[in-house]
Amino acid sequence: MESSIFQQLGISVLLGLLVGLQREHAASGIAGMRTFPLITVLGTLSALLAYSLGAWVVPAAMLGVVAVIMAGHLPQLRQAEPHTGTTTDVAMLVMFAVGAYLAVGPMVVAVAVGGGVAVLLQFKGELHGIAKKLGDEDLRAIMQFVLISCIILPVLSDQNFGPSKFLGLAKHELDVFNPFETWLMVVLIVGMSLGGYIVYKFFGGNAGILLGGVLGGAISSTATTVSYSQQAKDNFIDRRVAAIVIMVASTVSYVRVLIAVLVVSPDFLPKVSSPVGILMGLTFLPAAIIWLCNRKHPKPMPEQKNPTQMKSALVFGAMYVGVLFALAAAKQFIGGGGLYMVAGLSGLTEMDAITLSTARMSLTDQTIMATVGWRLIVVAAMANMVSKSMLAGLLGGRDLLKQILILFAIPLAGGAAILILQ
Repeated sequence: MESSIFQQLGISVLLGLLVGLQREHAASGIAGMRTFPLITVLGTLSALLAYSLGAWVVPAAMLGVVAVIMAGHLPQLRQAEPHTGTTTDVAMLVMFAVGAYLAVGPMVVAVAVGGGVAVLLQFKGELHGIAKKLGDEDLRAIMQFVLISCIILPVLSDQNFGPSKFLGLAKHELDVFNPFETWLMVVLIVGMSLGGYIVYKFFGGNAGILLGGVLGGAISSTATTVSYSQQAKDNFIDRRVAAIVIMVASTVSYVRVLIAVLVVSPDFLPKVSSPVGILMGLTFLPAAIIWLCNRKHPKPMPEQKNPTQMKSALVFGAMYVGVLFALAAAKQFIGGGGLYMVAGLSGLTEMDAITLSTARMSLTDQTIMATVGWRLIVVAAMANMVSKSMLAGLLGGRDLLKQILILFAIPLAGGAAILILQ
């Protein structure tokens, strides 16, 4: 027991020293390398005393810390000097709570919080720089994602709905619409796109050819295809650059596929990773070769749109449910051929809906898990390449179409070989 107490006090001192060192270096004035360890030790001791004297000890000790903070600001108040800020004051209160938590909760939590406080204080300049870099549209994107994930998602029903009873089916294979799970998939896809969008806001203006493709693929490979094809048509960028970026964005779309499968159905990932990894390599390889010859080329990146618009979220949710229902109906009434037809049609627009639908079906269907599922994703990927080639030709012109067809011919041939040989 005594060794445990000494361990708690020792960690309390170290955490206080860590934050105090940062505040001392920042010349915060009111507290430094001596004050912060004393505050965290006070928190730990008050929590230990609460076991014997009662819970009132902890809030009483915290009030004492508040009184010390107020006393430290009295000279400023008397001389009517401007307040130096509240960061150090709040850090003192948090570290008191960290010290108290060391005595009552899991030690790893207190250590993580204490270390997090020190890191947060240290990166003040970087955090302020992020806030200044983000514009109104970027903050709107973040808040819209909060609306989608934290406000809408929790209130949705977590049960399946469908037409089985209206069609007189004894089983419920077609009852695949679950509002909560559907919107959770929306949150997953929008979250990945938002992450790429935020990174783009910091690097997009100076992105090279390769990074432009990576960021574009993280947001939307289809949207990137449209943007760069239009830029090539208007001669804003070279057609070779547009082709490279489109191929790199398409490569990154496979990373999104693997992430989506990992989140929805981790057991399905080993079946998918090999064919998707082969397609990823075959898509990136020709683009990388051309990039090595053109990396010094001018490298603008088109403006990217906010990926968290409610309209986009609703459209994707409807697409996901539509694909999920179509797969269930094809399985029920048509058979394997119908599944491939649905996968191909879905892949013409984008990969996310068919990937998530297949991964979800693999949770309950061993056939999907073992043999059919990865094939559906490969078929959708091949259809998506055809779709992007058509977009490039329609929007970017014949020259861009020729380059894209040559580049996509390699992964298309690889996908066909995988389907035939495996």
